[in-house]
Amino acid sequence: MKQGSFADYRIFAGNSHPELAEEIAGIMGKTLGNASVGKFSDGEISVSLYDSVRGLDIYIIQSTSDPVNDNLMELCIMIDAMKRASAGRINAVIPYYGYARQDRKAKPRDPITAKLVADILVAAGADRVVTMDLHAAQIQGYFDVPVDHLVGAPILIKYFREKELDDLVIVSPDHGSATRARNFAHPFDCPIAIIDKRRPKANVSEIMNVIGEVEGKNCILVDDMIDTAGTICNAANALARMGAKHVYACATHPVLSGPAIQRIQDSAIEELVILNTIPLPPEKKIDKIKVLSVAPLFAETMIRIYTNDPISPLFEE
Repeated sequence: MKQGSFADYRIFAGNSHPELAEEIAGIMGKTLGNASVGKFSDGEISVSLYDSVRGLDIYIIQSTSDPVNDNLMELCIMIDAMKRASAGRINAVIPYYGYARQDRKAKPRDPITAKLVADILVAAGADRVVTMDLHAAQIQGYFDVPVDHLVGAPILIKYFREKELDDLVIVSPDHGSATRARNFAHPFDCPIAIIDKRRPKANVSEIMNVIGEVEGKNCILVDDMIDTAGTICNAANALARMGAKHVYACATHPVLSGPAIQRIQDSAIEELVILNTIPLPPEKKIDKIKVLSVAPLFAETMIRIYTNDPISPLFEE
């Protein structure tokens, strides 16, 4: 490996997704750093480092997924511990960046939680953030440190290319994801369709219309995250009613909260392809769900950061 700006690097992980952290470390030929991340009896996060990090390039792998507040505090306290132990550079590797959905003031007196969390991470001592498929790309600008924003689409595109589906249409589940669907469709040289959706309140969606030709087509719904699955399942059912031949769906972040699994099971979706930015517990593993790993992409990115090589080639399909 080409020598970087630091003598060596170490990889640590919180409790949000140890399996992904171990897979990334294994690809990089490392073992996870020796640290204890637990709780005091009153619920406060307790962090102890048992390896020296002085002058080293440090990578802390932690998705801020459910339980969101615990995982966020673990990450901040680990960053603080590294800073106070004289780490050379602290890289927060956040496969799933929580609190990103409130990224602007959509109505009066709304908070902007995406900016708040960015400020907290920087204040804690993060020198760089590595993340994937932010809910809105402009969140990168909320940080006062470099952000490497990875995209999961090439992993998903590779999977669907191997299926060799004909009569393909890429479908956006709402107007806001139309650009994502267009970019996803480009390697397939196929048309897109858009679901015209009205959302009366948070986590509730109502399908109004399908814009585009889907009858007799293989449809792939594309989104950045699936939370309660109301949007994606209503969209899939609408496509089936409009005569779609087969309906697939894919997303980077499988939040899958509340009734999501039952909705997916009962929907017209034949296969849901997700990435493992968030761990999928055993009770949420159903036959319809296919999980692909982001570990090789994150491992290569982290190596390139350490060696000061560009990561832009990794964005290509």
